[in-house]
Amino acid sequence: MKWVDYMEKQDIIELINKCEIKCEEQFKNINNLEFNYSKKVLEAFQKNNVSECCFNSTTGYGYSDLGRDTLESIYKDIFGAEDAIVRNQFISGSHALAKTFFALLRPNDLLLSVSGTPYDTLHEVIGIRDNNSSLKSFGVKYNEIDLVNDDFDYEKIEDYLKNNKVKVIEIQRSKGYSTRLSITIDKVEKVVKLIKSIDSNIIIMVDNCYCEFTEDKNPVEVGCDVVVGSLIKNLGGGIAPNGAYVVGRHDLVELVGESLTLPGEGKEVGPTLGINRQFYQGLFLAPSVVASALKVATLTACVLEELGYNVSPKYNDPRPDIVQNVIFNDPNMLIKYVQGIQKGSPVDSNVTPIPWDMPGYDDQVIMAAGCFTQGSSIELSCDGPIRAPYIAYQQGSLTYTYGKLGLITAVEELTRG
Repeated sequence: MKWVDYMEKQDIIELINKCEIKCEEQFKNINNLEFNYSKKVLEAFQKNNVSECCFNSTTGYGYSDLGRDTLESIYKDIFGAEDAIVRNQFISGSHALAKTFFALLRPNDLLLSVSGTPYDTLHEVIGIRDNNSSLKSFGVKYNEIDLVNDDFDYEKIEDYLKNNKVKVIEIQRSKGYSTRLSITIDKVEKVVKLIKSIDSNIIIMVDNCYCEFTEDKNPVEVGCDVVVGSLIKNLGGGIAPNGAYVVGRHDLVELVGESLTLPGEGKEVGPTLGINRQFYQGLFLAPSVVASALKVATLTACVLEELGYNVSPKYNDPRPDIVQNVIFNDPNMLIKYVQGIQKGSPVDSNVTPIPWDMPGYDDQVIMAAGCFTQGSSIELSCDGPIRAPYIAYQQGSLTYTYGKLGLITAVEELTRG
């Protein structure tokens, strides 16, 4: 039974303190993960001889930008990849995914998603929803295979690949606006081995948004060819104001560079316009910030489950990403919780979010984003489409304490009745 009667703030704090004790083992594992990734980042900075001159800026064409090129070498080393492109010219993770699709696919090529329907913002990119600029409009074919019981449908994938010539396979690790679980790196590794055993020439592309530094391996290390992510999520550390990265095989990253800029110049151009220091500092802080986000998500799961709500993942489940679902089965409760997160934010805490027709989405969306960077989901934020079963998708928090304070306010708002 859901506990929706009004709770005094002190009662909420006592509940949260009790849940913190319950989460001690999970917090210990997150601390170990933070240490290991901090060590990896620090060693990559030292190996690539980061110096103050790396924070300098270029304009115009951006030729010979030492800071940009050094940062991309650091990303390459952290992921264990052949090459990387990390640019402020990428508006978002979705933009980087779109540029990667257009870089790798040609008319009559076949794109296959093996993790079901991709995130809403890619529907018009692919042509799931009609758009004259979509891959479909350029003659690229698309199909998808749904997950089964939150895992890949290995049998169906094998049968499909033996009967169709697929150019690119896309895997979206995080759940997006769906009810499925996010995909662990062990499951990615298993499906990669299957795909490569059937056709080693297939390009495996991973949407890694929300998933960086959450597990002890990354998709490149388990055989994926190209990996894409956003810098206003995990690896920007709450410092990067925009941007995205693509890492993987050298030839594929080169194609992405030429898709982003122009053929013949590719990664050689692209001015940093004063962004280098923020990109470096954000990456340096990322292991700590991601650890905070994981702890806040774990605590949220524990607290909301204590209050009688269905959550996914549970507080003690594996966490492939920083996203925490709270399933309300009631649009009003969803709205109240999201409004509570906004009220507990440092920016625009006086604003009351309401559902609206957000570009790129089929349903109205309510979004709490009292963030320093617009749309940053490594900062404490919460959103959800106004559609059954009315799920709040919460993510981020720059520090654990600020996330805990935000959770206190959200629960207080939720229990006002």
